[in-house]
Amino acid sequence: MLLLSVAFAVATKTGGLKLTTHKTASREDWLELRKALLEKEKELTRLKDQLATQRRQLPWVKVDQDYSFTTENGPSTLAALFGTHNQLIIYHFMYGENWETGCVSCSFWADSFNGLQPHLNNRDIAFVVVSSAPLEKLVSFKRRMGWDFNWVSASSSNFNRHFDVSFGVDHTADKAITYNYRENTTFPADEAPGISVFAKDENGDVFHTYSTYARGLENTNAAYSYMDLVPKGRDEPTQGHTMSWVRHHDSYK
Repeated sequence: MLLLSVAFAVATKTGGLKLTTHKTASREDWLELRKALLEKEKELTRLKDQLATQRRQLPWVKVDQDYSFTTENGPSTLAALFGTHNQLIIYHFMYGENWETGCVSCSFWADSFNGLQPHLNNRDIAFVVVSSAPLEKLVSFKRRMGWDFNWVSASSSNFNRHFDVSFGVDHTADKAITYNYRENTTFPADEAPGISVFAKDENGDVFHTYSTYARGLENTNAAYSYMDLVPKGRDEPTQGHTMSWVRHHDSYK
């Protein structure tokens, strides 16, 4: 099987041209390699199915504390956030009490949230975004970004602290915290991202079933999934913060 190496031009984001060398092949040779890759993709899919099964088999932890939230419809409890559903997904959106705007990276995720609700609701799942900032800030930023998902404030409770995504307004980058199940680690901001899942039984009791943080969130980012398909991939900086390129969607030039 013969693969040829040729030079071709790839347009960069700034409009210039970058000379790149990449292997090329005949359609027949490409198809053979693609089929081999397909087997690996199928293996990964099967592993993901197994992992999802193990995730669902985790024991549940009863939530005994009464958490309070401020919503656009008034005060709410954690149980009330379920609405008529028995399962609840909460995205912990980084928006601190004293922040002027929501986190750029979390906004990158949130751009995939519009349109989710009808599909999740049909599978007995409620979806709610929770932040530490006051509700008026959330509503204003949601309006600016054109989002329609349910976004509530946990400023009146220690909900985000208990789920290790809020470290207090006096937090410093060198202060030891617990995040992503690691104790005595550090985080550069006073808020961190995460996803937590809850279930409500026939008695109305609420249980915590799962949480994930850091790169565990990547499977829920639609844009990254598409970027991983293209030749340049995510094309993120190799030095410093990999997501330094991300902007609020109304701030790209």
